[in-house]
Amino acid sequence: MRELILGGARSGKSRLAEKLAGESGLTVTYIATSQALDGEMSVRIQQHRARRPAIWGLIEEPVELARVLREQAAADKCLLVDCLTLWLTNLLMLEDEARLQAEREALLETLGALPGRIILVSNETGLGVVPLGELSRRYVDAAGWLHQALAERCQRVLFTVAGLPLLLKGEAL
Repeated sequence: MRELILGGARSGKSRLAEKLAGESGLTVTYIATSQALDGEMSVRIQQHRARRPAIWGLIEEPVELARVLREQAAADKCLLVDCLTLWLTNLLMLEDEARLQAEREALLETLGALPGRIILVSNETGLGVVPLGELSRRYVDAAGWLHQALAERCQRVLFTVAGLPLLLKGEAL
């Protein structure tokens, strides 16, 4: 089962993903893409860690997501990736378009062949005005294209608003 959970900042998407992972009955590994580059992000990372069950595995990987998914996926496991837009930001900040495209394609190609349950969390960024800066526009474009490609490959797609999931594709919760 492949699931994509989208939503805005503080929409409840991570909380929903964690709930689904916890209810899966599978061994859960949380794959974090964030990096503690400043004090505020360190606090956010600590808050996420504090609310997750201690028995969940944790892998921190900011760039090579497809590799980690291939290494960790198993029929009896649930992999929760949080979050794809941070992963995308990490790739954009490398300023290496070939690497960005290679990692994106690797994720899309790998996803369908993985055993077990995969829950992907990402920020929906395309609901506002077009950003003024070039990097911001590249980010919004890349996120939108990634979400469209992932939605095609996922069996269930959910959009969260105010902590409430809205089913876009697949089985109801």
